[in-house]
Amino acid sequence: MASRLNPYISFKDNARDAMEFYKDVFGGTLNLSTFGEFGQPDSPDADKIMHAQLETDSGYTIMASDTPQGMEHRPGDNITVSLSGDDSDELRGYWTKLSEGGNVTMPLEKQMWGDEFGSCTDKFGIGWMVNISSGAAAEGS
Repeated sequence: MASRLNPYISFKDNARDAMEFYKDVFGGTLNLSTFGEFGQPDSPDADKIMHAQLETDSGYTIMASDTPQGMEHRPGDNITVSLSGDDSDELRGYWTKLSEGGNVTMPLEKQMWGDEFGSCTDKFGIGWMVNISSGAAAEGS
């Protein structure tokens, strides 16, 4: 898989409804995963969306999640740029440059879903997420 760049939208408790709406608008295939499916079955967020991905017939990708309890949700400031793929050298290079002079909010490291993932805000205040696929996880997650 080549690297991809797409929006990642954070919602407050309605990611499922929003992504189903976008699927109705754009068509395509929608995959939804909850926090409960990824090791948090007893959490108050268990039924909320940890990761949603819509792949449209036109080649667009939209990703989204619900904001878990304890994290701030700021409407209007809730879209991050996502970089994902399996070219680890390319994506690590982007990560290094994007995080330099910025603020790392989650270090680029292996996560519970098997991929390497990190998030940062660059020196211009833009939020970025980088996901390096392990090959075992779903494409683009």
